[in-house]
Amino acid sequence: MWSKARNILAGDTVILWLTRDALQPLIIEPGKEFNSKFGSYRHSDLVGIPFGSKVGSRTGKGFIHVLRPTPELWTMALPHRTQILYLADIAFITSHLNIKGGSHVVEAGTGSGSFSHSVMRSIGSSGHLWSYEFHETRANKARQEFLRHGLSDRVTLSHRNVCKDGFTVIDTADALFLDLPAPWDAIEHAKKALRKDRIARICCFSPCMEQVLRTVSALNDAGFTDITMYETLLRPYDIQQTPALPTIADLSHKLKQSELRREEKRLKQIASGHRGGSEDENNGKLKLPRVSASGAGYESSSSLSFGEKRKREGAEGENEEMLSGEPVGGKRAKTEEEDVVVVAEDTQSSTPGDVPMTDVPLSLKVERSSGEEKSEMPSLVQPMKINLSKVMPEVRGHTSYLTFACLLPPLPTEVTNESSEKASIE
Repeated sequence: MWSKARNILAGDTVILWLTRDALQPLIIEPGKEFNSKFGSYRHSDLVGIPFGSKVGSRTGKGFIHVLRPTPELWTMALPHRTQILYLADIAFITSHLNIKGGSHVVEAGTGSGSFSHSVMRSIGSSGHLWSYEFHETRANKARQEFLRHGLSDRVTLSHRNVCKDGFTVIDTADALFLDLPAPWDAIEHAKKALRKDRIARICCFSPCMEQVLRTVSALNDAGFTDITMYETLLRPYDIQQTPALPTIADLSHKLKQSELRREEKRLKQIASGHRGGSEDENNGKLKLPRVSASGAGYESSSSLSFGEKRKREGAEGENEEMLSGEPVGGKRAKTEEEDVVVVAEDTQSSTPGDVPMTDVPLSLKVERSSGEEKSEMPSLVQPMKINLSKVMPEVRGHTSYLTFACLLPPLPTEVTNESSEKASIE
């Protein structure tokens, strides 16, 4: 399974990384195709490329990553025949059972083979695993996977009910793992399978507290010591880098600029309205609206330059001043810090009548009341990005209660008494 070759060969097992939560195992067989929502891929196109390559689909609308199999990736991608153990529990169990290179391990409850693959990597080529599965169909499928992954020389898989028939090894195992519905029925058989010349360890995987209580009672009755129970909880964090939030000075500066642009637009509209209506097509002149003799308001005319008819407000002198084209006095736009004076200046005065369009330029001047120039940008320089972390909303996997115990070797006096009793019986 763990090919040491750099490039993919025909017959290799690879892991296709589709998304973070979607992985799929694939056996490379030239002549076949792999089809998914990420595109279509020929197996022959994958032969010869390095492990870890990013491969685009033939249509160019998707891509996948082709990865080298590892026990961690296999746990995420394997076909589920039963509930499996995930990395959080596997790592904890392997550590507390002191499984290492050359260890002899017994496993009851092969299932989908998630724990088996991790154990075989830990024990190496010098160790051995005895695995037992009471379900014949699952045992046969697991045996085929071990053979296809090149692990059959390190594992002995048996179709056997260990709760009734016991294990096939005696005084051999350095560590024993029970993933059974009723592990307390296999405790006496497990004691016989564990070696007696050094400290041996056992672990029981149970999802319910009632199972833990019965298992602990059976361990005490069988003479196991150092009984402890753990629950492994995984809490991963999602780390992201986001742009820094704008400061108050930045927001204030943008607000002032927006107010100045709005005021500039308003003054231009006022000046354009004072100069007259739309341009006359015949003589290129502007025709001003006429005021009625009564002064009650403007006469309706198609040559009005305003976008809408306005009612007269105030005295007649104010209306004449609006229509005279005289420069409008400066208006003050207050800000939070100080007064900003916005002055509209006409470069050429005008009188009521026909005025060319080119004769009404308008410019704006922004001044401080104190006579100093306004700074354009805030003086503070903020970092471009910041790092944020949050707990991931969903965690793939589950956990149960792990009950550990140790079986100590017998004392020399106990060994002597046992051998004398056997001799007297004989």
